Amino acid sequence: MSRLAGVSRMTVSRVLSDPELVLPTTRDKVLKAVADLGYVPDKTAGSLSSRRTGFIALMLPTLTNANFAAVAHGLTEALREANYHLLIAYTDYDMAEEERQLLNLLARRPEAIVLTGAMHRRNASRMLMAADVPVVEIADLPSQPIEHAIGFSNYQVGRTAARYLLDRGFTRIGAIAASPEGEVTDHRGEERMRGFEEELRLARRSTDGVLRHGTAPVSFHHGAAAFRALVERQPDIEAIFAVSDLSAVGAVMEAQRMNLRIPDDISIMGFGDFEIGREINPALTTIHVDFHALGLRTGKMLVDLLASDATPAPSTLDVGLRIVERASVKDR
Repeated sequence: MSRLAGVSRMTVSRVLSDPELVLPTTRDKVLKAVADLGYVPDKTAGSLSSRRTGFIALMLPTLTNANFAAVAHGLTEALREANYHLLIAYTDYDMAEEERQLLNLLARRPEAIVLTGAMHRRNASRMLMAADVPVVEIADLPSQPIEHAIGFSNYQVGRTAARYLLDRGFTRIGAIAASPEGEVTDHRGEERMRGFEEELRLARRSTDGVLRHGTAPVSFHHGAAAFRALVERQPDIEAIFAVSDLSAVGAVMEAQRMNLRIPDDISIMGFGDFEIGREINPALTTIHVDFHALGLRTGKMLVDLLASDATPAPSTLDVGLRIVERASVKDR
């Protein structure tokens, strides 16, 4: 490469490691040689001494959920401006897999770690506390975060959904979610169901219509199967909350296959405000959280943390939630 650029090896090294110290004409020659040869600089050696690897680790439960894609998008936008890059792993809601993936990520020395949710195996929590890098738990609001948390209360999502349906005049109310099975559990979804059941109890309504069916991650198919199982068990059900818009859309499709009119025969609402929920007929009433903003705020927090020499106190940020009213729910 030095021969092609007509400069010394030392100059090539300087361009690759600290280009601002090299004259623009010389730098351009070296960069052209780099491009012509298809050379990819090896940053590993430098990171061993500087502890800078330039990447942030992001742990997601699944890659098929559009809201998690929005988180990654927002996070990438914020980090790109500071020349950080994202390395993504996913767990399929399996806590043992989260621990395995975390071990692999930490071996690559990320400069910060972002995890979805606040439930982790004990050994995973130990690794995070010993990692000596910023740790941010997202999409939840733990009472005792490992370090920092940015998200919303999934428990409050459930209570908000139940209160909304109660206020519409419904008395026979149900919900559908995945069933916890050992290491494979949607803990945040379970918190939504816990809040939903609690609000029904406070209103002295039965929780018999709350059905946990199938396993995480939920999907259109999950929603269809859970809806049919619930309606066959409780044919007089008036309104249903689905733990995710994915399940809610599946429920709407299954209701239509069963010749049930929405919202005349049964009302359905979801969580997540997915694009498909806006486009189906009838459009889906749901609970909205701005996941893109969640990712953006997480990225900006990390950039600030990594730029500071001080050790900041643990912090928690609630991004909030709101109901989006559409045609799939009407007053009783």
